Amino acid sequence: MSSKNSLNVFFSLMLLVIIFSCKEDKRVIEKIVFTSDYKFNKHIQQKVDQDTVPWKYQISASDYATKGSYKNALTDWDLAMGGREQNYTPTQIDSIHKKYTKVNASKYIIEQAKRTQVVIINEAHHNSLHRVFTKSLLEDLYELGYRNLGLEAIENGEKVDSLLNERGYPIQKTGYYTKDPLFGDLIRTALQIGYTVFPYEQTTNVNGKLREIEQAKNIQKVLQSKPNEKFLIHCGFDHALEGTHSSWEKAMAGRLTEYTGINPLTINQVVYSEKGNTAYNHPLLKALDIKETSVVIDTVQNPLRYKRGEAWSDIAVFHPNTTYVNGRPNWLFEHGNQPTAVPLDDLTIEYPVMVLAYVKGEDIMTAVPIDITEVKTSADSCYLGLKKGTYSMVVTNGKQSYTFDQIVN
Repeated sequence: MSSKNSLNVFFSLMLLVIIFSCKEDKRVIEKIVFTSDYKFNKHIQQKVDQDTVPWKYQISASDYATKGSYKNALTDWDLAMGGREQNYTPTQIDSIHKKYTKVNASKYIIEQAKRTQVVIINEAHHNSLHRVFTKSLLEDLYELGYRNLGLEAIENGEKVDSLLNERGYPIQKTGYYTKDPLFGDLIRTALQIGYTVFPYEQTTNVNGKLREIEQAKNIQKVLQSKPNEKFLIHCGFDHALEGTHSSWEKAMAGRLTEYTGINPLTINQVVYSEKGNTAYNHPLLKALDIKETSVVIDTVQNPLRYKRGEAWSDIAVFHPNTTYVNGRPNWLFEHGNQPTAVPLDDLTIEYPVMVLAYVKGEDIMTAVPIDITEVKTSADSCYLGLKKGTYSMVVTNGKQSYTFDQIVN
């Protein structure tokens, strides 16, 4: 064969490769009927404007967190709780730096977790970062023998998601707060690692002291059925307090010690967390100038506790202020996630739209998605935080909906 013919054959083959590659790369977009409980920002704001209950901003903060809108969640929580700027003096700040040393929170917690059978960590229900941090501890805790994850947020009793462990991922009915993609991914990751996930919330419609008692007894029952296994408990706010609680006598963590004799490692993420307006941050968080999630230890190696009256949690966690990448929290793109652009320019749809990513093979009509973001206009970019894998993407404006697959390499 002549060199000229060889070149012709070569270029023909290259052309075929390009043609077939283009065909493979062109995504297949399907129009679907899709309904979702996730609310657009404008609908959350409309509800706030019309609502008259005093806790309306607590509701909106949770609604924003549930649909992946972290910054709005923090802002509305400020409106719910109020805030004012407080700062330590330069002399006080200098004294703090002489007394305390910052250490990596994950490493410190894992080391302390070797000494107990139960770790209890809390969250604020509007703060998705707290869920991300708990997820980041799962693998190392598993290596230490932790096999069970108790979650206050998943339904218990008649509404329990009895197929959760078998299915391997949460669905919309698994719980209310677990609809947050980052809470859903905490559950999904735990199940992938090998944890048994269980509910422990009260089922008798009680609150206050009686709720704390029932929660602790529900955990006690599971502990007694697995006396040689270790447990991670993820709860809300004050339930992680030991000692004497000002309203409940004892919180769930304190009751659990009373019923089992186990002294848990209790961790508070809430009190020193960032506010929507960082000027409202706790003065200690500002004084320490936190760059990574940290625990602070004193000169005799004792960790700073969270104390309130005669109640306490063993360790206080300090998270750094969030920065934003393409409008999304920077920590969304950590722990194996990567910023993933989702092109929308070939879709004919009215904006704003919500973009939801589901693990390929999970039921997009019922599953908790991996990530959600809202795109206001066709000129805006769309970025999700996704691991390597294949995803079923859904783009919806509430009236029109489309789905297509996207591979993240």
